[in-house]
Formats: sequence, structure tokens, C-alpha cells
Amino acid sequence: MCGIAGFCNFKEDFEENTDYWNFRLEKMRAVLAHRGNDARGRYLKKHIGLSHSRLAIRDILCGDQPMTRTHNGYEYTICYNGEIYNTDELIPELSENGFVCSTTSDTEVILYAYIHWGADFVNRLNGIFAFAIWDAAKSRLILYRDRVGVKPLFYAIRGDSLVFGSEPKACFAHPAVKPELDKQGLQELLAIGPAHTSGLSLFKDLFEVLPGHFMIYSRDGLHDETYWELTSREHTESYRDTVAHTRFLVEDAIKRQMVSDVPVCTFLSGGIDSSIVTAIAANYMNTRGKTLNTFSFDFKDNDRYFKANAFQPERDLPYVNRMLEEYETAHSYLECDENSLFKALFAAVDAKDMPGMTDVDSSLLYFCSLVSRKNKVALTGECADEIFGGYPWFYRKELLERYGFPWSSDVAPRLALLRDDVGLELDLSSYQAFRYEESRSKAPLLYGEDGEDESRRIIGYLNIKWFMQTLLDRMDRTSMYSELEARVPFADHRIIEYVFNVPWHMKYQNGVEKTLLRDAFSDVLPPELLHRKKSPYPKTYHPGYEALLIKGMEEILDSPNAPVRTLIDADKTREFLKAPAEYGSPWFGQLMAGPQLIAYFIQINYWMEKYQLSA
Repeated sequence: MCGIAGFCNFKEDFEENTDYWNFRLEKMRAVLAHRGNDARGRYLKKHIGLSHSRLAIRDILCGDQPMTRTHNGYEYTICYNGEIYNTDELIPELSENGFVCSTTSDTEVILYAYIHWGADFVNRLNGIFAFAIWDAAKSRLILYRDRVGVKPLFYAIRGDSLVFGSEPKACFAHPAVKPELDKQGLQELLAIGPAHTSGLSLFKDLFEVLPGHFMIYSRDGLHDETYWELTSREHTESYRDTVAHTRFLVEDAIKRQMVSDVPVCTFLSGGIDSSIVTAIAANYMNTRGKTLNTFSFDFKDNDRYFKANAFQPERDLPYVNRMLEEYETAHSYLECDENSLFKALFAAVDAKDMPGMTDVDSSLLYFCSLVSRKNKVALTGECADEIFGGYPWFYRKELLERYGFPWSSDVAPRLALLRDDVGLELDLSSYQAFRYEESRSKAPLLYGEDGEDESRRIIGYLNIKWFMQTLLDRMDRTSMYSELEARVPFADHRIIEYVFNVPWHMKYQNGVEKTLLRDAFSDVLPPELLHRKKSPYPKTYHPGYEALLIKGMEEILDSPNAPVRTLIDADKTREFLKAPAEYGSPWFGQLMAGPQLIAYFIQINYWMEKYQLSA
């Protein structure tokens, strides 16, 4: 993985002032150095500038970027962040047509594939990626993003310049792009956040390349192309064949993603998803005479303070230990205390350039910083719940029938701290409903489906497009902040395309969620894990963490110049601080309740200060 950034302007000659523009490219690269600092590179020509900060995973010695190859007298240059898992399948045809790779990096394969097949070659790729290709023959810049948005790519148009980067901070290192906050940004922040509408950011006129899209910038302007989208089709396989098909796809994705020139590890949470990944990866390593590194996460004193609830019925640790009895790995137990967790709230904003899932983000950021001391590549169990229907809103009737995004259908908790006039002006309920209806209308329905079947298809679509994207953003920023590449086998587009169309009765049997996945891997998981009730990512219940949040918010309330004071009502907030442990219903997902609402506004205040934003 890496960090990429650059700019393009067909009305400006960058070679007239190379020192200045090379300096700018280095500035844009430097703010992304946390994504990979093994090597750095720049490419500057008349109308184009590209910069790259490298995390060396494949072809350590010869894979530096930007990478340029010449064909028929024209230069083609790529600046790439990601991993392609099917390069071996692309190379034979490229070789037959005269494209002989001089490196073993996937970067060169991508570049030759573009030259040979053209812009829509991206349909041939299996992987996670965001990359820019400068095509001197056609005088155009093309920005690509993987199908489901595992890898980020932001851009802005300022005058005749297109500016892009892996993270917003890279765009802000360009002189034409400044961070600004407008009404829509506030509505995204307060009505949708910590999710955001695909293609947008919280900053005014700073956008994302949409997942499954590529964008062509030429003298004719900016043109957006869709190359992948979810489609609905009838499922005709028997349950037995569906189980076998699912097993093949998941196991194949995990094995493909073991490709690396540096050791690969896994996150082992004790849930079925990460346990499946760990089991397959451990066997893969063992057959090669190697031992897999595994890591589990928990919080200090969770044995004392853990509170079982409907969303998180039990601790993960016993199930981690059961997996370690079954599979030989080199395991590390990682723990985070309340002080580190609170401190990391601010680093999590630095990593993402936006407020996020508060301590869910900050804990993962902290844990990834520890994992990165031993490994540069990790496989995770992320995305299985969105694809296989693991969340309660897939099967609990009252949640299935509730209007709005099922993970955040009620804006009332979000208004708890806001000034009344702010809530009235932003009209959060209407904005959330608008985004919900907009997305719902795009869901690919299947002819003949209605009732609950149609509702579940819509919820499945929304989960992949919204909730999964939020978790993927979190995984990318929190891991890459410490130069750790996190891979997500369950996000393989082949799995998503297939399982999206499997009928619900095959995914949910006898009141057990994700039956299809459990049955597909019944022979690799211990019985205790195979039949375990879903439990989400762990969080702390330590009263010391809540005390730190209360103290942090009180300091904000005592500071008249704190920027978030323009949004929150001091009296309402002080009243709320008296009982933050009264969790009630989560206001986002399954983990973000009262304490996380306080943490969210602490993050908002820090974010507004950092970028000098005003509401």
C-alpha cells in the first residue's frame, strides 16, 4: 500500500517552474508518508505532476513509483495504491503481445494492461486499488478506484486544475485547495456521520472517486465512467451447491490475498469471520513451513467492567483462546487502556481528516500501531456481516420495517447536544431522509420479489454502499496511519456479487444469522465458534474512559472560543454529561451510544480547530 497524489492542468506548463512544482509534489507526498515511507518518487511534465510514497510489499527493490513505460514513442506513467491479486492470470496474454515485465510488481502489470486493453481494462482486475495513469499519447489523466471502495481517492477541481490524493490532507497541500465547511458538510457530519454520502466528503467541493468508477480528465473536462455495479439476478443453485460455491470463493479470496514479499498476519477477534480467515491463512502458511502471526484486541480491565447487552452478549477472549488451541500461530494479545484510547481520539481525526467512529476508530488505530511493529500486511474479517446478513436489522422484524438507514434511523439522539436553532436550520431529519430515499431508489430490485424479500435486498444494498464503506474507510485510515496494509478477503467482488443474490432463507436458518457462511466452513471452526452468536468489534466499558470524555467536554464548554460551541447548547450538554452511561439505543451502528456521542463532538471540535473551520 502507498500514498498517491498529484495534479493536472492543460492550460499551465509546470516545466516553466519545475523547482516550485516539485516542491509542491513533495509537500503532497510528505503528508502521506505515514501510508508508506520505504521510498518516494515524483513525475513532473508539462501538464502533469505525480507523487508517490511507498510501502514496499511486492518487488521490494524494483517496484518504485511513479513508474513510467514507453510504448510507440509515448510515455505512460502510473501512481498506484493497492494490491492486485490476479496478476499471474494477466501476464500470459500481455507477454504474448510483447509486454514483458522487468519487475515482479503488480504496478507494471497494471500499466501494461492499460496500454494493451485500454481504459476499461480495470474490469479484469481482482484487487483493492486507487491509482492514476497519465496517458501522454491521448493527453489525459485517468483516476481509478476499486469496486467497493477499499482504497480511498479524493479530488478537487479548482479552475483548470484537477488535484487528487489518497487522503484529503494531500489535496490541501496544493495551493489551490483549502479546507472549507458549508451547510451540506454540516448536514453530512450531523445527520449522516460518521458515514458520508458516497462521492462526497465533509469539505466543500472536495469529492471522492466513486467505488467502481474511473474518471478521465482531458482538455474536454472531467468525465465519469461506471465500470462495476451490483446487479440482481435469480439464484438457481441448490443449498448444497451454494455452500460449496461460497466455500470456494471465500477460500480462494483468502489464499489470493496471502501474496506478498513480506510476512502476512491476521486479526483474530474470536468471531467466525476473522476465525475463518485465520484458519485458512494458518493452514496456507503451515503447508509452506511457516507460522502465521495473529493478533487479538481487548481493553484493560474488560474482565471487570464488561457489560453484556443485546448487541455484545459476551467477551471475545475465550473464543480467541479456543482458536489458538485448534491452530498453531504466533499470537500476540494486544490491550488498550482508557488513557491511550482517549488520546487516540485525536490521532484518529488526524488519520481520517474527519471525525469518525470515535473510540471504535481510535482503538483500532492504536492496535494497528502495535501490529505494524511486527508486520506490514494483515488480513481481516471485515465486511462479512454486510454481505452475509449478520446484523440484526436483516432479521429483526421491527428493524427491517423501520424507515431510514437501519444503523441510524432516528436523528433524535443526534439533536441531544445541538442548539435548537442549529437543528432547525440544518433540518437533519429531512436531510437524512433525502439521502436514504436517494440511495434506496438505486437498489437493484429483482422482478417478482416483494415484501420482506425486497426489503432485505434493499437493506443489503444499503449496507454494502453505506455501512460497509464506513468500516472500510475506518480500516484503511487506521491501518495506513502506521504503515500497515489491511486486506479484506470478504470484500472480494466475486463474493459480493454472488452472495448478494443468494436467497435469505439460505443465509438465515433456524434463527441463526450467517448460516450459509457457518455451513461453508463447518469443518475448519471449533464447535464453540461455529455456533457462536455474533458479537461486534469490542469496546471498553471502563468508567475511567467515560470520566475522560466528560472532562474533555467540560473543558470545551469552559472555552468560549471552542469552535464546536457554535453548534452545541451548553446547558443541554452539561445535563447530558450527568448520565452518559445511560446508553439507551445506539445512534450509529451497534456500538455508538451516549459516551460515543460525547466523543464525537470532542472530535468535531478538534477537527474544526485543526482545519480552522467555522460553522
